[in-house]
Amino acid sequence: MNYAETTSWMFNKFPMYQKIGAKAYKPDLGNIVELLDFLGNPQNRFKTVHVAGTNGKGTVSHTLASIFQECGYKTGLYTSPHLLDYRERIRVNGQMIDEQSVIDFIGNNRSKFEELQLSFFEMATGMAFDYFAKEKVDIAIIEVGLGGRLDSTNVIKPELSVITNISLDHVNMLGNTLTEIASEKAGIIKPNAPVVIGETQTETKDVFIAKAAECHAPIFFADQIIDCDKIHIESLDYQKFDIWKNNDLYLEAVEFPLLGYYQKKNLATVICAVEILKEKFNIEKKDIVNGLEFVVKNTNLMGRWQILCRQPLVIADTGHNVGGVKEITMQLSDMTFRKLHFVLGCVNDKDIDGILNLLPHYAEYYFCKADIPRGLDANILAAKAFEVGLRGNIYESVRQAYHSALNNAHFDDVVFIGGSNFTVAEVI
Repeated sequence: MNYAETTSWMFNKFPMYQKIGAKAYKPDLGNIVELLDFLGNPQNRFKTVHVAGTNGKGTVSHTLASIFQECGYKTGLYTSPHLLDYRERIRVNGQMIDEQSVIDFIGNNRSKFEELQLSFFEMATGMAFDYFAKEKVDIAIIEVGLGGRLDSTNVIKPELSVITNISLDHVNMLGNTLTEIASEKAGIIKPNAPVVIGETQTETKDVFIAKAAECHAPIFFADQIIDCDKIHIESLDYQKFDIWKNNDLYLEAVEFPLLGYYQKKNLATVICAVEILKEKFNIEKKDIVNGLEFVVKNTNLMGRWQILCRQPLVIADTGHNVGGVKEITMQLSDMTFRKLHFVLGCVNDKDIDGILNLLPHYAEYYFCKADIPRGLDANILAAKAFEVGLRGNIYESVRQAYHSALNNAHFDDVVFIGGSNFTVAEVI
């Protein structure tokens, strides 16, 4: 099979969470353990950092990878989901896994995959670990797919675990309360390996402290150690921060090309993680500064407050749960524009009512459905939106909604695309 045929086989053969939701989730590590044993346990041949959390884990993972690249380490990065090409999930020094490696991995192991009846994520995790081992990476940043305790990535012995924050998401699989969800995320805390918690939250703090104590794992709450003060500048290309550690100036006027209100939280988490990793890796402040400034260039990160056009200003962001949307609406409220055109498409297993109740009433909405089975029907989305006072029109596709928003927008308007990774992916 060529690459197109291989990926087509992969997407159709394996149950894929991005397409069908909870039916693809396997809350069991048996399959991945057996697969990795068959592959020679490649995950044991490189060092790792493990990153979980409801929001921000992708940005934190990419930023840590960028910093390690700037330090000169050969750096693997495993994230999900992809937006445009499956190979985005598996990178070494920012470069996607090559097509032939994907073809070969599937071709060489296909019968074992079928024997084990793997999920898509189990297969992808095995491919990532196998590729990183063959590429002899010095370190790999591994992002949790879903949850933590029973996630397929939770077979590694990391140098550091990171949990960015907790909010209500995937409640049908992880639990209905922040405490229950935190317990699942805390499953990535490993014996004697330090853990960074990005945000101190009343409902979850004790869960993490108890799990860390059980594992004899040193625990650090990033927001109690690191403070990022945004320097107010007029720029659509970057934000600038003074970063403080324990009330002492740590880095001054650092440029960060990822926009969005929520990035100061991600930055604090990253800096705290790096400070701990300094004990085992040669990381200098210049590497941190360059890693932050060049994170998009180094890792090709997409979909985080990404500017697609400037007149009118078009912004895409993959925030897709209550926690993420809350941050997005705060950022939008800080902006100045004539009118907001909001292209909105969601998936059907999110807290739609909770999301809609956060969205601004002053926007004009363009309701649509991403071209995946999990996509929420645009008519249902619009009906729910109307109930909470949001107004707009229904469109047959994301593309049609986006082009209508562009056509209706004045040069000093803002067009925002969001609601799900898949809505953003179709526009990008």
